[in-house]
Amino acid sequence: MFEIQVPSFLEPIFNVFQGAPLAIKLAIVFIVVAVIITLLAYLSILRSRFRGYKRNKRLAGLLPEIDNLIVEQVLANPAIAAGEPADHIQMDLEAFQELPLDKKWARQAVTDRIIHFRRNVRGNAGHLLRNLYIQLDLSKDTLKQMKSRHWARKVRALTEFMEMEIPVADVTLLPLTNSRNRELRAAARHAYIKLSKNEPFKFFDVVTDPLLMWDQVELFRIITTTEDIAIPNFARWVTYSNNKSVVSFCLLLITHYNQLPAVSAVIKLLDTKDHYLRTDAIRCLGKLRVPDVEDRLVSMYSSQPLHCQIAILKAVGRISSGRHIDFLKQEFLHSTNFDLRKNAAKSLVKNEWIASQVIQELLDTADPESLRILKHCMNPLIKY
Repeated sequence: MFEIQVPSFLEPIFNVFQGAPLAIKLAIVFIVVAVIITLLAYLSILRSRFRGYKRNKRLAGLLPEIDNLIVEQVLANPAIAAGEPADHIQMDLEAFQELPLDKKWARQAVTDRIIHFRRNVRGNAGHLLRNLYIQLDLSKDTLKQMKSRHWARKVRALTEFMEMEIPVADVTLLPLTNSRNRELRAAARHAYIKLSKNEPFKFFDVVTDPLLMWDQVELFRIITTTEDIAIPNFARWVTYSNNKSVVSFCLLLITHYNQLPAVSAVIKLLDTKDHYLRTDAIRCLGKLRVPDVEDRLVSMYSSQPLHCQIAILKAVGRISSGRHIDFLKQEFLHSTNFDLRKNAAKSLVKNEWIASQVIQELLDTADPESLRILKHCMNPLIKY
């Protein structure tokens, strides 16, 4: 056995430890380990706070300089006020070389300030800020972050590219749209739509995971606010996609862009076994105001689940052809479900141009509860 050399001042403690029972030895070991881990944790926190303090102290002196240079060279540039195109404006890049751009943290600070200003300006000033970002070669740091193994750095790089509208190769972005990391996957999808110049919606073909509701909100915002984006016929994915969330999202886009050529593909979804997709299809047809499908919706009404029935009543009201006033009246008077009665009443009011006599008759003869529902639906402040 090897003998452990113990310093003389620790010998009494070591002798006590050797003579202690096993349970006491284990307890002492756990205590020592816990104390060491706690000390390491505190040291890590102190180190992190000290680094943060040094970074904030450096930035406190640097950020005003960066802001002054951006205002002087870009925002207050006389050529901007004169309406000169951004590509023809020469900036004094030598002034920026006085900054410590050889340090990574300083370059990142300049990038953050350029993005901050670009979010708040448009037109030539925004284009000039983009030119400044490119001419200072700040995009090289962003490309390095794209190659990082850490997903947070990739998300940050994608966000910077989107803010600065820097094109990224499809072969780089497309694999990230199916990343296992939800944050990275969402950022890559947003970037692909905003930055891809070939087929900005191509990732719809390869996406395997469901599009979460928040992802759909962000995608919708980016699609509808991105300038010069090529909008395809979304019937392609309604017909062929196996991802139900993609189909549902495309129905929303069909409605927003009023794509009447996609109506035939949407009508086919009325036969789907998925009740929620069927509801989305009915809602889409109603908002597109497709009169040819109204008879079919009414004929299938009685065999549908509740949410489909509500969507059908709303669709009949939005189409407002006036051909199914009796159907709406019967649902309003005889349905036992409050939501169905309320939506039947709303649709009657939407058909008021031809159903005014029926509505007046209901107002004169309805029971108190039905009268309250009808008067509520006749309130012009209520949107439908």
